[in-house]
Amino acid sequence: MAESTQLVRHIESFVDSSHSPSQQAASLEAIASLLKNNQLTLETLVREMEGYLTTTDDFIRARGTLLLGEVLVQLASKPLDAAAIHSLIGFFSDRLADWRALRGALVGCLALIRRKSSGGMVSETDAKAVAESYIRNLQVQSLGQYERKLCFELLECLLERYPNAVASLGDNFIYGICEAVVEEKDPHCLMLTFHIIEVLPRLFPDPCGPLASFAHELFEILECYFPIHFTHPKGEDANMKRDDIARALMLAFSSTPLFEPYAIPLFLEKLSSSLPYAKVDSLRYLSYCTVKYGADRMAKHGKAIWSSLKDAVFTSLDSVLSFTPESLEGVGLPENEIAAEALSLLQKLIVQNTNLFLDLIVGDEDINMIFNMISSYKTYHEIPSQSKQKLHAVGRILCTSAKASILSCDRIFECFFNRLMDILGLSVRNSSGHPSSDESILITQRCNQGALYLSIELLSACRDLIASSKTVLEAPAHTEETWKHLLQSFSPLLTMAFCSSSICTSEDNHEADMYCGVKGLLILGTFPGGYLLISKTVFEKILETFVSVVSMDYSNTLLWKLALKALVHIGSFVERYHESEKESSYMGIVVERIVSWASVGDFSIPLPLRLEALIDIGTSGQRYMLKVVQGLEEAIYSNLSEIYVQGSTKSEEIVTQLLKCYSNKVIPWICCAKGFEEFLLQFAINIWSQIENNMVFNATQTNKRGVLDLMMKAMKLAVASCSEEKQNIIVQKSYSILSSSTSFPLKELFQQERSQIVQEVDNSSSRDEWILSLFAAVIMAVHPKTHIPNIRPILYLFMTSLLKGNVAAAQAVGSMVNKLGLKSTDGQTSSDCTLEDAMDIILNSSIWIFHNNSSSDIQAKMTGVHDIGLINLCDGLGSCSSLQIHVITGLAWIGKGLLMRGHDKVKDITMIFLRCLESSQRADISYQKKDISKNNNELDSHRSVMRSAADAFQILMCNSEMCLNREFHAVIRPLYKQRFFSTMMPILQSLVVKSEPLSRPFLFRASAHVIIDTPLFVVLSDIKKIIPMLLDGLSALSNDILDKDVLYGLLLVLSGILTDKNGQEAVSDSVHTIVSCLLGLTQYPHMMVIELFKDNNYIYLSFSWCS
Repeated sequence: MAESTQLVRHIESFVDSSHSPSQQAASLEAIASLLKNNQLTLETLVREMEGYLTTTDDFIRARGTLLLGEVLVQLASKPLDAAAIHSLIGFFSDRLADWRALRGALVGCLALIRRKSSGGMVSETDAKAVAESYIRNLQVQSLGQYERKLCFELLECLLERYPNAVASLGDNFIYGICEAVVEEKDPHCLMLTFHIIEVLPRLFPDPCGPLASFAHELFEILECYFPIHFTHPKGEDANMKRDDIARALMLAFSSTPLFEPYAIPLFLEKLSSSLPYAKVDSLRYLSYCTVKYGADRMAKHGKAIWSSLKDAVFTSLDSVLSFTPESLEGVGLPENEIAAEALSLLQKLIVQNTNLFLDLIVGDEDINMIFNMISSYKTYHEIPSQSKQKLHAVGRILCTSAKASILSCDRIFECFFNRLMDILGLSVRNSSGHPSSDESILITQRCNQGALYLSIELLSACRDLIASSKTVLEAPAHTEETWKHLLQSFSPLLTMAFCSSSICTSEDNHEADMYCGVKGLLILGTFPGGYLLISKTVFEKILETFVSVVSMDYSNTLLWKLALKALVHIGSFVERYHESEKESSYMGIVVERIVSWASVGDFSIPLPLRLEALIDIGTSGQRYMLKVVQGLEEAIYSNLSEIYVQGSTKSEEIVTQLLKCYSNKVIPWICCAKGFEEFLLQFAINIWSQIENNMVFNATQTNKRGVLDLMMKAMKLAVASCSEEKQNIIVQKSYSILSSSTSFPLKELFQQERSQIVQEVDNSSSRDEWILSLFAAVIMAVHPKTHIPNIRPILYLFMTSLLKGNVAAAQAVGSMVNKLGLKSTDGQTSSDCTLEDAMDIILNSSIWIFHNNSSSDIQAKMTGVHDIGLINLCDGLGSCSSLQIHVITGLAWIGKGLLMRGHDKVKDITMIFLRCLESSQRADISYQKKDISKNNNELDSHRSVMRSAADAFQILMCNSEMCLNREFHAVIRPLYKQRFFSTMMPILQSLVVKSEPLSRPFLFRASAHVIIDTPLFVVLSDIKKIIPMLLDGLSALSNDILDKDVLYGLLLVLSGILTDKNGQEAVSDSVHTIVSCLLGLTQYPHMMVIELFKDNNYIYLSFSWCS
């Protein structure tokens, strides 16, 4: 057992006010640990604490009581015998009378009352004693916030865990609760008091029992808090939300029907408040209490509730309908919380008291007045704004009422639908022999738009009711349902009326007319139940109407979009509800017809709109999209064939848009849909097969480059979205075509002299260029583990092609070195190639030699880098600048592939760019006096090459969308940009210091690319060294319009630095230099606006290009 002195020391530490809170908490933990580990018994602890618990010193007694209570909290799961629990609860119960030690007494009571049966519980008798002591001794509202919270927690715990014990106290207990909770203001305490009142009726369920005597008093306590006003929580209330408190109050109000005589009038009174949140709360509370209070009690307030609800809906709804395609499947009105809550309550009331509230609605004067009003106005736009608001309100009320149940739907249709048909003039037509299938009967006159709007609301309610309940359509055939009979009778004529409204060609046809017509047809077309309610003839008429609009009325933008959106909704409905009967009609009339538009060359509707319709229809269902994909692919193949054979400009324009659509819409859909990878494989294979079979090739590079670029994009996306297995198939297919179709043999390429190679590149056919570029696209997109055959010859071919400026070939080589393995794979063939092998081929190739008389001085300087032909690239700048630029671009993409995977060879390539940027070997050119014209041309060539070398750093650092990214499965080592930045910036800074006038701006351009594409937080980490370089770069790059974009990028970085707190602190010493530099840029000749402003002692930068 623990030594007595150690225990006393812990007790003293907790009781003594001179000890810090942390020391007191440690002492508590130590005592609890001794008890948990059975090194100390509870009896021993109480015996040692006896003096602290019974002393006349108020402070020590309070601390001692609190210590014992807190120890019991720590022992919640430790089993205690019944005698110990009885003794302890008796002690704490008595201590409730000791207001000095009250906190400890409350903590102790709570700890014991909360105990579970597995560890020993307080008995019912002891719990009742606690409740009696609570009622007798506590004046809760005179206590502090924390003690009040403990009081309410104890009361709540007694109610929930010992309901029978406290219920036996009867009136005294309820009175004590009323006295405890009255006028409480603290949010945390209010949550508890509301819950206490909510639980109380469970203890006293008898409507004539003790609770009935206190119902009014309890209601008055709750009433003063409604509606909850809690908008600025502070301190410990920060986690409290108004909605949480409001819900707790609502649960209290709804806890017993005894509150009904007082609560319903209160809610109705607050419903007339000018505060929106008071209206919303009133409606929510009414809605919740309606169910809890019951139909009989709510019936007494029926008229008053209906009147208030009607006013709420009439005054809160907007008078302006939305006529956008997006609102077709919605209400068409802006969201309004008050109206939504009122209509939700109305639906509950109708379900609860169907006859009562339907009688009120049917007999309402305001609603009947709206029906009389709409007869006076033929078109929607003629209706005054205030009357429109009421019209919308009536529409929402009728819709909500009809949706409540089959009985309410029947009654609403019986009372209002026939009246609407009379206003529309359809009843007379329907009574003259049911001309539903007679296409000769057309409604040529404009229908009443107000009546059409209300008809749509009723049809929408009926449709939604059927969709939400499977039992509606399963009713026996002999069952008489008014709504079903009316719908079947009038749907053909309503279809004609909606058609007339939507496709009316009169000059005064307004948005509302078209919208109502399309929405009405849409609702009729989306009735569940096959052809049970809406006949096949009507359904197909609706589809034909929409397809006709989409194919002919494209000049009417709104109508066209509405019709297309309606077709999409119908397609989605058919698939979602498995309407197999309607699916065949939709597929034949809509999908197949619209898919055929992709392959039709001469067509009135513009191709972009055709493609928009094609994709939108496809998105309405998986089967439809597969049809769309097939149609698009066939159109692509057909037009590509025309380009290959005829060089057709018209086909070029068509296939450009088709390929964009396929890449931007179809491939993403296939990737999201899952399970359709085979389509992408087949697409890629078909593209290759088609070009393989077209030996006559009239698609020249000059005027068909756009098509080739789009084909490459589609090929990359398709290949990248395939598995490795499928990619291997595509690679094998493309390689077989490449190896058999190119005009130069792969394996013999580099046995030739450089001049022969360049000549063969120049003489290669247009077909070869297309094949090579498409093959490059495949290589860019494959997984690292996808097998590429004969890598060495492929490398030779790509390197040869990049000399002609084929960027795709350069990107393909970069992708290859990024993804090649470091080691040979098991079972390798002679064609396998590791990364080291590839780099040897690239860096030691004779193709890079541009000048035979290489300077031995330069070679000596480059020996530290590598002893290869690439050193001549730096020295032969006058021999062939265009080839040198192409080589630099190619090396940049190769370097990017190495940099992203973190390979050391990127240093060698980077050093080549730096040597190209140095001007020490050629600066004298600008000062020669003879042959000035020749010198100027050479100087321009030097500058072009140096600019290319500087821009190579942009390629190294940029986030490319073309290749070498995650989408195309690049190998990316984390933080590669940070490492490159840390390595290169000191080198570039050193070169700038030693640079000569010719190379200086290009060195700044190179460093700018590195800074711009490095994450800002990395730049900020070295900001003291970067700021001088950045500012000098801004000044140096402001002299040439070709540097405008780079200058803009640097300004963005500077702006980011100045708006970052750490950046602001770091550049505080350079403020004057920064301001001076920016002031100099205000004179920038290429039109830029720069603004400097100061806020809270910080300088901010704002800039933009002027138009």
